[in-house]
Amino acid sequence: MKFCSRCGSSINWLIPEGDNRNRYVCSDQTCGEIHYQNPRIITGCLPSYKDKILLCRRAIEPRYGLWTLPAGFLENQETTAQGAQRESVEEANANLDIKELYTIFDIPHINQVYFFYRAELIDTNFSPGIESLDVRLFNKENIPWDELAFPAIKKALEYYLEDSAKQRFTFRSTTLEPLNPKAK
Repeated sequence: MKFCSRCGSSINWLIPEGDNRNRYVCSDQTCGEIHYQNPRIITGCLPSYKDKILLCRRAIEPRYGLWTLPAGFLENQETTAQGAQRESVEEANANLDIKELYTIFDIPHINQVYFFYRAELIDTNFSPGIESLDVRLFNKENIPWDELAFPAIKKALEYYLEDSAKQRFTFRSTTLEPLNPKAK
């Protein structure tokens, strides 16, 4: 950030009075806007149909062409469940019954928090949305593990398969560390 989005003045990187960490602060004393940068919320779902899981092949960067669960950034004025439903329609044109919050992944090194809901497909009338090249149902034997877009997707699928085998779904909250610790 180089300029204040409120007044256009230059920005300083400093600890504002009464705070405990560096923030972008407007250099204009009459403005003084503090620009907080907070984690981004990603919401999505893990849609299943019988013993299969719906995955989407990404048509956008990052990770173009890799497989993911339908998910994306939460919009203002929607709940995480509403966002998960919306993303499933946008990416897979999927008709879902959202069950419950299934996993939360804190990913502090990239300032993101993922919320995944367990969901069941109402029917198999799904198709690629504008952000997907392909949408398919996978059984546990043919999940494209080496072509998954993000570590949170892999971990959510691992949890789901573990819980499916027990026929008991357990909510989990997990912190994911960088794959390369020097990447922080």
